[in-house]
Amino acid sequence: MKQNNEERQLTKAEMDIMNVLWDKSGGMTTHEIIEQYPEPKPAYSTIATFLKILTNKGFISSRKVEGGGKTFVFTPLISRESYTNRVMKEVKSTFFAGSFKSMLSFFAKQEEVSDEDLQEIVEMIKSK
Repeated sequence: MKQNNEERQLTKAEMDIMNVLWDKSGGMTTHEIIEQYPEPKPAYSTIATFLKILTNKGFISSRKVEGGGKTFVFTPLISRESYTNRVMKEVKSTFFAGSFKSMLSFFAKQEEVSDEDLQEIVEMIKSK
């Protein structure tokens, strides 16, 4: 049963697969996804299991390749930007009481942002 991806979070392993799919337009087969991983490559069955989970969660779709036997092509149903936006809104709400200012201040302090980078960020905000 597909669940609304608006309610779901990606695990680290699922995110790794989504990043591979987001980086390649047009969809990919399980073997093509595995080829994008560094050595040692994950087992086919491991990736196939995560692809099934991502399909059930509603993050990807699959279509059978004509004349390809049991080969399926997997395509994201949500963009990286859309998912990142949703996760960051959740982080802001959960950890910073919905305050963008508090969230930005936290990251500026934690990341030891340079004065030059801060100025660039201010300019980007002003130009919005």
